[in-house]
Amino acid sequence: MTPVPYRVRSRRPDRADTVTLALEPVSGPCPFSLPGQFTMVYAHGVGEIPISLSGRGRTGALVHTIRAVGAVSQALCRKRPGDLVGVRGPYGTAFDVAGAAGLDVVVAAGGLGLAPLRTVVRELIAHRSRYGRISVIAGTRTPMTLLYPRELDRWRMAHDIDVQVIVDHPDHIWPGPVGLVTKLIDRIVFAPRRTAAFVCGPEIMMRAVADDLMARGVPARRIALSLERNMKCGVGRCGHCQLGPLLLCLDGPVVDYERVGGLLAVREL
Repeated sequence: MTPVPYRVRSRRPDRADTVTLALEPVSGPCPFSLPGQFTMVYAHGVGEIPISLSGRGRTGALVHTIRAVGAVSQALCRKRPGDLVGVRGPYGTAFDVAGAAGLDVVVAAGGLGLAPLRTVVRELIAHRSRYGRISVIAGTRTPMTLLYPRELDRWRMAHDIDVQVIVDHPDHIWPGPVGLVTKLIDRIVFAPRRTAAFVCGPEIMMRAVADDLMARGVPARRIALSLERNMKCGVGRCGHCQLGPLLLCLDGPVVDYERVGGLLAVREL
């Protein structure tokens, strides 16, 4: 429960309300994290929030992509290189990337959900020969709100990954599709019975993607969602992140759709 000090090594604005911070340990680093896990990041004098990792450096540096939506996230987004923050974790379950070996893989992201899925794609790339066809489908509000556009291009051009992007509101030069992320499922190639899917984004988007993949024959147990609730402690004591019988800081945030699909269908659970 005690944060350890990290120093901001770099700050990169991604869009008007979102920045990516690289944090380096001042003394000893937190334990190694897995794709999909989160840390509790503390802004001194303001508070702490859970943030999924969007990357990790070889020297123990943590990478977080943060949108300024509340007091703590706004304080973190204002941090500059050299500033200190507190970090504890990592916490929660991870995407079982290794378990997808031998399968086609679909990575589906909505908005800021691309941040935690970035670690999944990097793990897939690190062991590219173990997997079949890999598709990344991403939805964003406008072309200007798309995260990591240059990295998406590298995935497409250098690593034999089918990357498809769709927007809600195109500008006058947008050449791609318009609509919901599910519209992109028709544009990718995968063998449904031999496919694993990793999904992160707004809850309604994740449910739609999961239902559409299941309708095509992807088993629910192979569709992993990263869920978000009001996490406060990160260690299963406060109960704020309860979803039915689950505490998402312990049983999640990554949960397969076979286990959680019925819970998500209950309104306001």
